[in-house]
Amino acid sequence: MVQITYRIVEHDGGWAYQLCGTYSETYPTHDTARAAAVAAAKEQKVPDEDAYIEFEDSSGNWRTERADGNDRPDAVVEG
Repeated sequence: MVQITYRIVEHDGGWAYQLCGTYSETYPTHDTARAAAVAAAKEQKVPDEDAYIEFEDSSGNWRTERADGNDRPDAVVEG
């Protein structure tokens, strides 16, 4: 199982959570950013239907893949 980690970091004069180099919106306090990250992590664990997804990879190429709705990552929050 893949593990993903949401990290709470200072960002834009407040706090945000970060996942794979991407920041959430900015929150006024560490506690509100952490609560938002915990909610996002819980959503990651909810199974869904299979679907086709399209995304841009780190090389700038667009990819289409089938996402298995039951293949959910283990999401944790640090910070």
